[in-house]
Amino acid sequence: MTLPGHFPVSSFIMPPDIHALPSNEIADRRPIGFFVHHQGRGHAKRCEAIIRHLPDRPITIFTADPSIISLEQDNVSVVRLPEMIAQPSRTQALHEQVAPRIMHCAPLGVRAQTEHMGIMAKWMMEADPALMFIDVSAEIAMLCRILSIPAVKVRMHGDRNDAGHLGAYDCCVAMFAPYAEALEQPDYPRECHRRTFYSGGLCTTTDAVPAKKEARRTLGLAEDREIVLVLSGGGGAGAPLAPLTMAARARRDALWLTVGPVSREGHETEFHNLQECGWVQRPLDYIAAADIVIASAGDNTVHEIARVGRPFLCIPEWRYFDEQRIKAEQIERLGAGAAAMVWPGSTDQWLAALEKARQTDIEAQKKLFSADAAERSAEWLNRLIHRLWQGDDQLHDDETVLNGIAAQ
Repeated sequence: MTLPGHFPVSSFIMPPDIHALPSNEIADRRPIGFFVHHQGRGHAKRCEAIIRHLPDRPITIFTADPSIISLEQDNVSVVRLPEMIAQPSRTQALHEQVAPRIMHCAPLGVRAQTEHMGIMAKWMMEADPALMFIDVSAEIAMLCRILSIPAVKVRMHGDRNDAGHLGAYDCCVAMFAPYAEALEQPDYPRECHRRTFYSGGLCTTTDAVPAKKEARRTLGLAEDREIVLVLSGGGGAGAPLAPLTMAARARRDALWLTVGPVSREGHETEFHNLQECGWVQRPLDYIAAADIVIASAGDNTVHEIARVGRPFLCIPEWRYFDEQRIKAEQIERLGAGAAAMVWPGSTDQWLAALEKARQTDIEAQKKLFSADAAERSAEWLNRLIHRLWQGDDQLHDDETVLNGIAAQ
């Protein structure tokens, strides 16, 4: 099957007689589909880290932006989905229809959405996958259940006790949380928690962590100066520069470095101790070189910092369902960093925030990172698939695997 304007996936369509195979071969040969949301880079990096540990199983990745996929493996195919976000309905009457409570993104009369869902539905019908891994979409979890395809949905923090999220959780055979169980928020429904696999902190950087002095020598930075790093990813507008000019004035002896995008309002004053580095090849060196790191609460960002172990001021970015604010609260609850819900706006506020960040419990922070999280995640997916496809008598032999609870 070749989808018009898309990558070929014919080599991953299972033969019609697959149901005649022994059950263990069915479990081993059926493909896994990965839906990868294209906002930022975290979803893609996370899925790629897991897929690297699934070299023997056919994998098809669905995303609206294939450029975010850098993985090259013989068993992996990428299918481009139409961009459906912010696409208009074809008539005003369709646009005016009330949004359903059980769905977050389901406008009427949007052809791109019809194609978006239809491409995946057609593939699921023909490929008969063992599992769909959804990172992230409540609607696709529901689509999988309607098509009778087992699905795993990535669990994210936030105020997600709405009908859409709870319905999506109900539609899945398990949830996958790419972070330590200790970081889970207390109001996550108990039944959902029971069916969630916690991988431990999944960090997609695998390079060796340099010592602070080594990192500073690599970057040409002074060994005896306080360095505050402000780290931004690709999922938002970037760190606002205006508050950082206040920070540079508040802590004049420190060197303030920004990595990643920054946003300007147009009235900022430049300071010699505030330097914009933009996108860099190895953010790891900058984290290792820093005395304090200021960053958002993105999953990969949090785990990058935890892997190195640095005093952390977490300033959440706006996200749907208050995802980052709630995660920042959990980070502070564990002592793994300090949380500030808004950027400090005065000298005293900055000095207080930095002092709070210095109180980070580095040992508690480092526990949020797991070096083998991606490998364990791949193993869990394979075990889950075997339990699902080997019959009821074997299915109940290890309910902790079916229910998503990690064997620690």
